[in-house]
Amino acid sequence: MCSDQAWKLELKSGKLTTIFEHFTVLADGQVEDLIEGFDAPKGNAIMGVKVWASDIEEPPYMVKSIGDQIGFKVTGEIQIYKTGPEQPPRDNPYGYDIQFTPYE
Repeated sequence: MCSDQAWKLELKSGKLTTIFEHFTVLADGQVEDLIEGFDAPKGNAIMGVKVWASDIEEPPYMVKSIGDQIGFKVTGEIQIYKTGPEQPPRDNPYGYDIQFTPYE
């Protein structure tokens, strides 16, 4: 069994525990000058990010902070969905799998 499946099974069975919850966050905003490693044209976009957070109140702060760090400005609505994780929890909240969907 690959380690990816192992941690998911351990999380589901309760062998792996965490104080964090997993969410997918969609934030409307503006791509400005993205840092290296991220690619999207300047302008309107939706930024999607998966996060492990303390509770449902934390993701808006996380997405704004992450956006500021990588060159994306949240200017509109933030949608939060409780979703299954694709990466295991860590000792602290974190975000991963950041993607941009440009629009006119």
